[in-house]
Amino acid sequence: MSSDKAQVDNVSGQTTTGHEWDGIRELNTPLPRWWLWLFYLTIAFAFVYWIVYPAWPLVSGYTSGVLGYTNRGRVAEDVAAGQAARMQFAAGLEKASLAEIAADPKLTEIALAEGKAAFGDNCAPCHGSGGQGQKGYPNLTAGRWLWGGTFDQIQTTITHGIRADDSDTHTSAMPAFGKDGILKPEEIREAANYVRTLDGLEPEQGVDVAAGKKVFADNCAACHGDDAKGNIEMGAPNLTTKVWQYGSDINDLIYTISNARNSVMPAWGKRLDPVTIKSLAVYVHSLGGGT
Repeated sequence: MSSDKAQVDNVSGQTTTGHEWDGIRELNTPLPRWWLWLFYLTIAFAFVYWIVYPAWPLVSGYTSGVLGYTNRGRVAEDVAAGQAARMQFAAGLEKASLAEIAADPKLTEIALAEGKAAFGDNCAPCHGSGGQGQKGYPNLTAGRWLWGGTFDQIQTTITHGIRADDSDTHTSAMPAFGKDGILKPEEIREAANYVRTLDGLEPEQGVDVAAGKKVFADNCAACHGDDAKGNIEMGAPNLTTKVWQYGSDINDLIYTISNARNSVMPAWGKRLDPVTIKSLAVYVHSLGGGT
């Protein structure tokens, strides 16, 4: 590289910078005016932006700008606008009873939309996105309701939960027949095999099912009923519906009888507003064909 005095290029007629690389001289071509003005405009814009919007960090914060704009504030405004729009549509739900909502197609449509969204946010992690449940969590599409499937019963269950921290929660406790020494292991196996036959499932070979029926009558019928069809007042499940919350495998049943389960559902009345709970009741009712 060499540096000479500026010259005029014979081909382009443009002045050179005086720099030369391997015999090639650099032309001193000025930038286009439009590009320069655009560049100056971006610099001016940056200075205006620094004044108008939050820009510079400080020791314990940042410059707020003359407009006082923040992304958090904008989000809060959007959320407030969304809530206002929601309440405009949900105003009818707040005043109407569940029976009135069910009788009004427009209110039902709004409640189902609200309920589906709330279900996805709060209930789906346990019950599944479609309410189909999973092992240990009830299937809400099966038409079997531990604590009743009417609109009001479902609303009560959602509001107060099951064995939850709520004075009005549903409360029941199945004894741990094995852990507490109430039944012997062979009696538990007999009872488990009898319960399987109630649902049309084959018992294990060599197990005395008749003895299991007696064990059931002496220890289980008080809650599940002589016909094993359950009792919604006690949250005792119907054992004849081919729906098993903890599985129908013989080992699953033996574990349930031996140790009990007594799972907990949160009391959503402490977390969700009344309109959302009404909407959830309508939506959950629609999943399982409640009565």
